[in-house]
Amino acid sequence: MGHKLAIVGATGNVGREILASLSESEIIKCDEVYALASRKSVNREVSFGEDETLKVLSAEDFDYSKVDIVLASAGSEASKTILPKAAAAGAVVIDNGSYWRMDPDVPLVVPEVNAEDLKDFKKKNIIANPNCSTIQMVMALKPLHDISPIKRVVVSTYQSTSGAGKAGMDELFEQTRHVYMNQPTFKNVFAKNIAFNVIPQIDVFMEDGATKEEWKMRVETQKILDENIKVTATCVRVPVFVGHAEAVNVEFESPISADQAREALREFNGVLVIDNPDDAGEGYVTPSEIAGDSGVYVSRIRADASNPKALNMWIVADNLRKGAALNTVQIAERVIEDGLI
Repeated sequence: MGHKLAIVGATGNVGREILASLSESEIIKCDEVYALASRKSVNREVSFGEDETLKVLSAEDFDYSKVDIVLASAGSEASKTILPKAAAAGAVVIDNGSYWRMDPDVPLVVPEVNAEDLKDFKKKNIIANPNCSTIQMVMALKPLHDISPIKRVVVSTYQSTSGAGKAGMDELFEQTRHVYMNQPTFKNVFAKNIAFNVIPQIDVFMEDGATKEEWKMRVETQKILDENIKVTATCVRVPVFVGHAEAVNVEFESPISADQAREALREFNGVLVIDNPDDAGEGYVTPSEIAGDSGVYVSRIRADASNPKALNMWIVADNLRKGAALNTVQIAERVIEDGLI
C-alpha cells in the first residue's frame, strides 16, 4: 500500500524540484499525488516524473484529510495559515519554509545529521526543513564534530539567485542582458544590481547588524547539531543561477588533521570530497558543476595557519536540490522507514 501526498507550492522552483525528487524516490510509493498552489495557479499543469502531469488545485481549499503526507514550499503565510490545518487533519507536514524552524515543538531535520529528532514531530505534526545554506554546512560539520567537538564556525557564503526564487533568477538574466545591450538596468528583487556584482545582504537586517540569513545559519546550526557551537556568518548573493558555495573555518576542541577530515567526510553519506590541490582544473568544485546534483561537495580542506585547532574548507551544493527539495523528500522517506507514520 502506498501513500497519498500533497505538494503545497507545486508551481514554484522548489515545488517543481520536490515533485522531481519524489518521482525518483525508491522508498515513497505514491498512490496519489496532489499538486497544490495559490488560487491564481489553479488548473495549471506541472510535471511529475517523465510521463505524468498534474493539474494544480487550490491549497487554500484542499481537503487535507485525503493525504497522509504534505510536502510544502509556499512561503511564510501558507506555513502559518494552511499547514496547521493540514497537520490538524492528520497529515505529516514537512515544511521547507522558515516559519516553523525555531519552534521548540517542531523538529528541524537533516536526515543524515539528526534523524533521531524526528521522534518528536507528533507534538504538532510538523517537521521543518532547514535553510539551504545551513543544510550543506551541517552536512560537512557533522562527521568532524563526531571526531572532536566543534567550538566555533566562521562562514562566508556565496549564494545563487535561485535562493530568491524565480524572480531572482529572472532579475539576474534581465540585468545581464541589459548590460550587454548598453541599456539601463532595473532592480526589484535585490537591494543592488546583481549582474556582475556581489551583494552582502540576504534577507532583512536585524538590530545587531546581521541579516536574518546570517542569524538563521547560527541558530539553525545550534538547533540541529549542538547548541554550544558558536557561529558567525556573512551571507552574500552572487551572480550565479543555481548552487550555493561556502568558505568555512572550523575550530575544534582538539586538533584534527586535514587527512582525518577528508577520511571522515568521504565516509559520510551524502558528502563527496573533491580535493586535489595539485590539479588546478579538477581539484575543487564550483556551483556551475553541481547544478542538478544531489550531493554536498567539499573541497580545499586544509589547516588554518593561524590556529592549530582549526581547519578551512569549501562547501558547494545545489540549493534547490539538497538545500531544499531533496532534503524535504528525504525527511519523508525517513519518517516512513522509521515507522513513524
